[in-house]
Amino acid sequence: MLDREILQAAATWYVQLSAAPASEAERRGWQTWLEQDARHAQAWARVEKLQRQLGALPHEVALPTLVGVRAKRRAVAKVLGLLLAAGATGWGLQTLEPLASRMAQFRTAKGERRHLRLAEGGTLDMNTQTSVDIHYSDALREIRLHHGEILVQTAADPAGRPFVVHTPQGSIRALGTRFSVRSEGQRSAVQVIEHAVELRPAQAPTASLRLEAGQRAGFDSARLGAPEPGAKDSDAWLRGMLMAVEWRLGDLVGELQRYRSGRLVCSDDVAALRVSGGFRLDDTDTVLENLQASLPITVHYLTRYWVRIEAA
Repeated sequence: MLDREILQAAATWYVQLSAAPASEAERRGWQTWLEQDARHAQAWARVEKLQRQLGALPHEVALPTLVGVRAKRRAVAKVLGLLLAAGATGWGLQTLEPLASRMAQFRTAKGERRHLRLAEGGTLDMNTQTSVDIHYSDALREIRLHHGEILVQTAADPAGRPFVVHTPQGSIRALGTRFSVRSEGQRSAVQVIEHAVELRPAQAPTASLRLEAGQRAGFDSARLGAPEPGAKDSDAWLRGMLMAVEWRLGDLVGELQRYRSGRLVCSDDVAALRVSGGFRLDDTDTVLENLQASLPITVHYLTRYWVRIEAA
């Protein structure tokens, strides 16, 4: 059993190395601490397991950019609490995931995609870290998206039942269509590929927005965003690809993090670099190698599950 003092030291090293680009002296100090005691290595193994699961944790437990001693102390306390909870529950970090999402009928892990055929002949594709329930009644066809991203292709229903996708923020009614829905944090985003859909926020059910093919819009539980042109190749993830046209590097890294286990960080001094191209989601290590070869950046692997992109 690891004592609190050792876990706190591991949490402190984690925060110190995450808060800013680590110097060689800091890395040597961390390595020395790691080799001093077998329990230190065990504590760090727990940290690495936490790193692998960070992408699935709620936003409020993610580490922010840390400025100042007080912010770092709060972060250490947060990480220590997670490490202690993980040890007490046998790595039950999944308990931090909403119960409805954990109990969903269909789920995908990080980096996994899944294709489902619906009862009336339509299809449902699930992207990385997605959880859904499917419920068909005599009056309604319903998909409940708890978290993640789906692409729906509806089919004509002999009974004429409406087709509705629910998210924590509201509902999307299909009007004979092909469309994608992504729900993360406090917002949902919808892009229509064919025909049209109707959006309604959960806390303002009398408000509605019709989206036509080629349009996208975001919404939260109270407000609808304005329609805007949809992104080209938004469904490229079906083919295991991510297509970027003049994206900020920081935004690209944020998308890659959705498919990659562990912690992938882009420092602020290179986040604004522009990137275009097609990137394979099933081989993010090669993507990082190619980015390093084409941009003035260095991809630093502190561990297999802890990668930081810095200026070259």
